[in-house]
Amino acid sequence: MTNETRLTNPEYVSEIIELLNQNLSKKQLQDLITDYHASDIADALEELDKDKRLKIFDAVDDEQLSEIFAYLEDADIYINEIDIQLAAQILSEMDSDDAVDVLEEIEDEEIKDKIIEMMDVESSEDVLLIQSYDDDTIGSMMTTNYIEINKDFSIKDAMRALVAQAEDNDNVSTIYVSDKNKKFYGAIDLKDLIIAREGTPLENIITNSYPTVYADSLISHLLEDLKDYSEDSYPVLDQDNHIIGIITATDLIEMVEDELVEDYAKLGGLTSEEDLSESIFESVKKRIPWLMILLVLGLGISSVVGIFETVVHQIPLIIIFQSLILGMAGNVGTQSLAVTVRILMLKDLTGKEKLKLVLKEVKIGLVNGLLLGTLAIVVITAYIMIFKGKNFQFSILIGLCVALALLVTLVLSSLMGTMVPITFHSINIDPAVASGPLITTLNDLTAVIVYYGLSWLLIIKVFEMV
Repeated sequence: MTNETRLTNPEYVSEIIELLNQNLSKKQLQDLITDYHASDIADALEELDKDKRLKIFDAVDDEQLSEIFAYLEDADIYINEIDIQLAAQILSEMDSDDAVDVLEEIEDEEIKDKIIEMMDVESSEDVLLIQSYDDDTIGSMMTTNYIEINKDFSIKDAMRALVAQAEDNDNVSTIYVSDKNKKFYGAIDLKDLIIAREGTPLENIITNSYPTVYADSLISHLLEDLKDYSEDSYPVLDQDNHIIGIITATDLIEMVEDELVEDYAKLGGLTSEEDLSESIFESVKKRIPWLMILLVLGLGISSVVGIFETVVHQIPLIIIFQSLILGMAGNVGTQSLAVTVRILMLKDLTGKEKLKLVLKEVKIGLVNGLLLGTLAIVVITAYIMIFKGKNFQFSILIGLCVALALLVTLVLSSLMGTMVPITFHSINIDPAVASGPLITTLNDLTAVIVYYGLSWLLIIKVFEMV
């Protein structure tokens, strides 16, 4: 569905709602409402009751209704309010990719199939073609709204074909060229075709090296492959190099947004993104898998603390600073994770570049550990002496334990925050799955072992302070 930034005017929406509150005839409403943009009408529909929405559906033609439905967030609600024949006519007028988006929102498979059957032949074929591709492939996002000509056309023939096809296709800025076997041959910029002299060979204005994508390619790979291009659209080919659709720049923006939303959800420990309209049960279902995993890991942390029970019993003061160590470890690990996932999403790293990234993050962790550790010695020593009444030797030893634990933990947290997503990426698992909660929990486990281990080693074994 149309996923452009909605620059709707609240005043226009209010005016449309006011029109529906007046006792206007169908003809009067039709004359007035057609002056408004489809996006504004779509916003107004969301604030109207069913009876008033039906007045709008009755007042505008199928073509304008298709434009309105392309802007609706929950189009399936409105599809269910109208006659199934009208629904089929509206979807037939829509771009194929928008029609597919609307159909995907309809939960009743029987109604969905009936609508597709009642659509015109060309539209239903386009919808079924797009639906035949998996959701994570290019084919599922393409539109069949494009202009195609033969490479053997003259300039005059090409212009005629453009005019003939432009009536049913909005994407006219790039004209795609195929050979006699219907295989993709190249592309022509509309401006070049317009200014070309009649006797100029069409070959002279065809770009043969125009970037293409394959319908069964993964969307995640497409974003990487096309990041250096700035075309308005890209042809989508089947395995025989026949053009079967296009991906527009708007589609690419939508894909990037979807990827960001999906990655943000994964970084938060969700199996998929949530919205305000879904039920509590659906939200719980998305959150519970990671929470169960983290519960098990959390029990592991508790078990480790139990192993050091004698240390805590002998030096109860050290438990005060446990949350400090764990908090810093989680923060640093999450920072490294965010940086690494972002870089992995933007480009494919070589082995050398991955090593460079790991070393850089470890060095950052080391420097942060040294700075924060030094500060910790001073502050914690003073705190224990002033507020706990302990002698200098014992106080500075506790401060040293915290400082060393910070140093080691921050280095290890940086390492894990970088290595885990890189490892996942190397075995073709989405690096965003190495979510913030997972990294934080792993870092907590490491921090507990390091902190209590150092306290036991330095205070009890080496300096024998207790």
